[in-house]
Amino acid sequence: MSSFVGVFVSDPLLHSQFTQVQLRGLQSNFVSMRRELGHVTVRDLPPAMVKLKAFKDMLTVEEISRILGESYSITSDEIDFEAFLRAYLNLQSRAAAKLGGSKNSSAFLKATTTTLLHTIDESEKASYVAHVNSYLGDDPFLKKYLPLDPTTNDLFELAKDGVLLCKLINVAVPGTIDERAINTKRILNPWERNENHTLCLNSAKAIGCTVVNIGTQDLIEGRPHLLLGLISQIIKIQLLADLNLKKTPQLVELVDDSKDVEELMGLAPEKILLKWMNFHLEKAGYKKPVTNFSSDVKDGEAYAYLLNVLAPEHCSPNTLDTKDPKERAELILEHAERMDCKRYLTPNDIVEGSPNLNLAFVAHIFHHRNGLSVDSKKISFAEMMPDDVQVSREERAFRLWINSLGVSTYVNNVFEDVRNGWVLLEALDKVSPGSVNWKQASRPPIKMPFRKVENCNQVVRIGKQLKFSLVNVAGNDIVQGNKKLILAYLWQLMRFNILQLLKNLRFHSQGKEITDTDILNWANTKVRSTGRTSQMESFRDKNLSNGIFFLDLLSAVEPRVVNWNLVTKGESDEEKKLNATYIISVARKLGCSIFLLPEDIMEVNQKMILTLTASIMYWSLQQPVEESEPSVEAATPKESSVNGENVRITSNGVSILGDVSSLAIDDAASDASSQSQEENGEAPVDE
Repeated sequence: MSSFVGVFVSDPLLHSQFTQVQLRGLQSNFVSMRRELGHVTVRDLPPAMVKLKAFKDMLTVEEISRILGESYSITSDEIDFEAFLRAYLNLQSRAAAKLGGSKNSSAFLKATTTTLLHTIDESEKASYVAHVNSYLGDDPFLKKYLPLDPTTNDLFELAKDGVLLCKLINVAVPGTIDERAINTKRILNPWERNENHTLCLNSAKAIGCTVVNIGTQDLIEGRPHLLLGLISQIIKIQLLADLNLKKTPQLVELVDDSKDVEELMGLAPEKILLKWMNFHLEKAGYKKPVTNFSSDVKDGEAYAYLLNVLAPEHCSPNTLDTKDPKERAELILEHAERMDCKRYLTPNDIVEGSPNLNLAFVAHIFHHRNGLSVDSKKISFAEMMPDDVQVSREERAFRLWINSLGVSTYVNNVFEDVRNGWVLLEALDKVSPGSVNWKQASRPPIKMPFRKVENCNQVVRIGKQLKFSLVNVAGNDIVQGNKKLILAYLWQLMRFNILQLLKNLRFHSQGKEITDTDILNWANTKVRSTGRTSQMESFRDKNLSNGIFFLDLLSAVEPRVVNWNLVTKGESDEEKKLNATYIISVARKLGCSIFLLPEDIMEVNQKMILTLTASIMYWSLQQPVEESEPSVEAATPKESSVNGENVRITSNGVSILGDVSSLAIDDAASDASSQSQEENGEAPVDE
């Protein structure tokens, strides 16, 4: 496996201000400047800094020069990398001040975890520790370390090996990680620890967490603000898991007709939770709508009405009579205790309006007692709604992939969220930088229908430029929510991304196009090189359902990653599922960011099989060339020779479906990386 080496910064305080992803991006930028100029001075920084995404459209060259001039009297002096980082932080704080301290949306799943806020909320930490103690207290491996003390840093220390985070992901979405792939020795070596965190981050992305700016080294170091941010996301995904019609068909009681049901299906879990809360508050006679889990619940009145209507047998008249908000908050939590609802917050958290903890509290109340009917005709209607399993599975894969690209709009439902065209334009800009004409795009909320059509027309136009098959497809088809066309477009976009990443890795100098056949031949050649006999006839080869070929391939690219004692013959459906689950976890542990499910392997879903194979290929081609390494040359002898230049990634692996370009989307990204992507042009895609 590739060695893991984080970017080293000698000043611990300075080091703590950045994630490893950001440090790699900034180091790449600094090295490029030094290579071009011979040495870097303060005078050289403004034209380079202004191009970074963190300062683009925020500060001008003149403003950057003036700010740096306040700290450096002599601008001709050479600076080193750490001075470059200090200058970056200085500019970052000034840019934030220029924005007036505006805060991003508090929507939990929409926010990217960053290092901009380093303060630790002790109430949140205590709540998450209680959650870990409650749900993992009986785990065979972790029980000797639990319960954790919330007043100490035990949570961060225990998380450094990665086992806790992997187990927590499985609590949130059972079956995400095959626990046989987790390294669970008492003392792990650096390789094993890095493998666990690689598995954790790739699996976190696969359940919908936003982890663009986190690297494995950040988790190995146990950085509190990053760990709490990640744990917060995992726990909330667990708490909001039932807030959809599939898990809770009773939610149809919140709407009046079928049109509203479709709208409900497209809402984010937080929005559904608010809609549910307001539904009960209206029944209870509470006049003020609750629009957030912070300021609107600080006085406790909404909670008092909600609990009274859900559990009138436990209500106390004193709750609404008291004038002291903190005293009311205490009575509310006593009421919740009598309902057997776990506490996720303290009276102070209610009074201070802690959004994360209040959301968790309401979600737990919903899970324990939602107060919705169980025998309504509407439920029958919801259960009768068509649910194409294959379409649902592909929607999930594309949704997670788009979110992994680092787009600013979090996608909750592909079919609903892409209809205004904006999300697709964001995804296109990540996959093919510079392809979108933003001057001709309309940002949501979009009131005029023709603006949505304009956005989607540009989406179709760019797709045709990228050689997608879009015969008789118009922007209005996307606006109308044509599921078949939306899935077809997204598959071609994902596939284009895959082939471009492979092309850019080793064939940039010769512009060689990569085809599906190249990927197929490479995989077969790689397996044959180890003396194994399994092979893949095509990406729809039914023999792939037992998983043996992919286990052979994973073992071929990294012999130590597969434990053959855990592999079954793949003869029964149960054995096939065991193998498929293990394959996905081993691939993620290796460093592949993939979004398929075990069923996709068992049923040989051609699209997902291609993404899995290409992801393994991408990881393998980044490793140092060995004599036994079969190149694409060997797999396709008629093609021209490869470049041979290697790129070595030393963090948490690379995502074939988006995160490989994390440096280009990070605020501290290397502009050279973005520029090289643009210069590579648009590759035709074989259909």
